[in-house]
Amino acid sequence: MAETGQTVATIPAVLILLGPPGAGKGTQARLLEEDFGLVQLSTGDMLRAAVAGGTPAGLAAKAVMEAGGLVSDEIVLGVLRERMEGLAGGLILDGFPRTGAQARALDALLAGTGRRVDAAVSMEVDDDAMIARVAGRYSCAGCGEGYHDRFRKPAVAGQCDKCGGHEFRRRADDTAETARKRLQAYHDQTAPLIAHYAAQGVLKRVDAMASIEAVRGALAGIVRGLDGAALTPPAASAAERNHPEM
Repeated sequence: MAETGQTVATIPAVLILLGPPGAGKGTQARLLEEDFGLVQLSTGDMLRAAVAGGTPAGLAAKAVMEAGGLVSDEIVLGVLRERMEGLAGGLILDGFPRTGAQARALDALLAGTGRRVDAAVSMEVDDDAMIARVAGRYSCAGCGEGYHDRFRKPAVAGQCDKCGGHEFRRRADDTAETARKRLQAYHDQTAPLIAHYAAQGVLKRVDAMASIEAVRGALAGIVRGLDGAALTPPAASAAERNHPEM
């Protein structure tokens, strides 16, 4: 956590976090928000907000979803365009792009706003270890704080460390079989993205199997390299130091 009164730098950059489910993209995106003032733009969150806000792209997405269809790339890009309007600082894209075609469309969208992808970070994992991670995940039903059967249990059994709640939930698709299928799909879809951003010279690789603190430090180094600012991320908590990323 950033200390009270600490000046948070706004980095006018665009980062993309690439990684399979369970690689820690959400956790690290939140830490980058805290450390550098970057804004996380998650595809799912943006779609829900656009639908709730009744924006033009949100209304289009709502019509498709209510009809049981899949939201098109064009609609997702429209939602992203709306969200980026007036956003002067840096941002993190989580969950988009997923294909080479989406990456090219994103390049065009960013170019139209005077931006470009500054770093695409491949959060690299060991498949077998990742399956073990995903299969043991659960979260607090109240605040969403994440836990794991092996790697991160609440300090007090049955009680959330963050909010004190006693209700927990586990995603129905957090099983070894589902995780294996999702990993294979990720590898199949991401290969073109790796090549796309490597060709642009913006691909970075981070060992996502390291501890939260180590991954946080590696990502902070990438951000500092983009901005040139000598910023030091706040110290990670004891829990983060003692438990691997989930």
